[in-house]
Amino acid sequence: MRKIYIFDTTLRDGEQSPGVNLNTQEKVEIALQLEKLGVDRIEAGFPIASPGDLAAVNAVARAVKNASVVGLARSREKDIDAVVEALKGAQDPRIHIFLATSPIHRKHKLRMEKAEVLETAERMIKYAKARFAQVEFSAEDAGRTELDFLCEVTALAIKAGADVVNIPDTVGYMTPYEYGNIFKTLKENVPDIEKIQLSAHCHDDLGMATANSLAAILNGADQIEGTINGIGERAGNTALEEVALALMTRAEFFDASTTLHLQEIAKTSRLVSKLTGMPVPGNKAIVGANAFAHESGIHQDGVLKEKTTYEIISPATIGLKDSKLVLGKHSGRHAFREKLVDLGFENLTEEQVNAAFGKFKDVADRKKDVSNEDILALLEEKLVETPEVFALEQLVVAFDSHAVPSATVKLRKEGVVSSHTAEGNGTVDAIYQAILALTNEEAELDDYSIKSVTDGTDALGEVHVVLQQGEYSAQGRGVSTDILEASARAYVDALNRLVEKRKEPARTKRDRDNVTLI
Repeated sequence: MRKIYIFDTTLRDGEQSPGVNLNTQEKVEIALQLEKLGVDRIEAGFPIASPGDLAAVNAVARAVKNASVVGLARSREKDIDAVVEALKGAQDPRIHIFLATSPIHRKHKLRMEKAEVLETAERMIKYAKARFAQVEFSAEDAGRTELDFLCEVTALAIKAGADVVNIPDTVGYMTPYEYGNIFKTLKENVPDIEKIQLSAHCHDDLGMATANSLAAILNGADQIEGTINGIGERAGNTALEEVALALMTRAEFFDASTTLHLQEIAKTSRLVSKLTGMPVPGNKAIVGANAFAHESGIHQDGVLKEKTTYEIISPATIGLKDSKLVLGKHSGRHAFREKLVDLGFENLTEEQVNAAFGKFKDVADRKKDVSNEDILALLEEKLVETPEVFALEQLVVAFDSHAVPSATVKLRKEGVVSSHTAEGNGTVDAIYQAILALTNEEAELDDYSIKSVTDGTDALGEVHVVLQQGEYSAQGRGVSTDILEASARAYVDALNRLVEKRKEPARTKRDRDNVTLI
């Protein structure tokens, strides 16, 4: 079968999702999981955007050993130089440069004629090639570019030294037939096209990103660019797990495959969802909670007799288990550790196991049964280490429908425990007012969301908050069977991240506005 290379841009295009802001540690954690997944190329960020982004890309470049690490650059020398700096220490560095080619971009954004676009592209590809062994060039908004001009741009990129030419559907405008035809035309009309790899980068504005990517493969694309869970700008990018499973499940049709370790998909999806704060919809293909669930009596009967009657993919393929074995409050540390190994966490330190076990015991005292999903939620929360400036010691709330709610919070800072009682418009507001008073911090609550991690009235609840403090923004997470406790933990977690972020180079508004998309 023909190999399809996987170019993951979760850390770059995915991070451009509204409300997502990953710190360096989180980027490295996701990159290492992408490496375990078997991704061929990891686009770690846009180094010119800020000193902090450059440092994060460098941290990823030094941590990843078995995949190419890619830095994004506009067709400008200073952008390319920033990628050079960011990828120092990388085992297999490569650069991804882009320049818009469509009439609307040429006129309104670049204010360039075709000849100027060609001259700039040639000059910058050569500049990048002198510094990197592997260069990818993207014709931004290729989907709305005149087909004859796109052929001309591709031919020029090949002559200038590009190793990969990306044909992005930047605004998700294409249909599968149109997008596939672009690749077919390039393959048939561009000289020396066999010397490079053609790449597809699709957005999901009309819900056709995966279909367009598969159409590109059918017409000769060698590489697919996308993100885990399909996150990204606006409606998101191609969901890489969907492409990989489509190729595997319909191998006889596509005659192409990836070299991903598919059993790592579920774990990777959970990690990206946790660290970005973007929940996966229950009906999401492949990784949604309902993807392998059956409620209809007819379906249940069929599955009990023969699973393939209603399941075209086995849950085990992506790393899920059929078993619903649960642990309870009488379980010991040995059984807990065995469960962790069974769930795929075999390399935890004793300290991490003990921390997770303590939290598990706390939940087990409140719940009759603790499910696999409960354990995963607790464990993944514990593994994301934030420097603990403030720690929640105790929470007491008072609520009366005919009185103003109040909350008493005890926080520990540098070994000293302090207490404060505050009132608020609601119980959560009272909790947050008390925490702010104890920490002497000023922060604006930019986002607050709750989701149920598991089922039932004793379900674990996860609270996600985003705090804004001047030019700094941080997200926090808290998990508990009590949603008020989870709210307090999420707020304290976000404050700890704000304190840590103030020590790091800030991404300024100018830097954020400077990020150009492909």
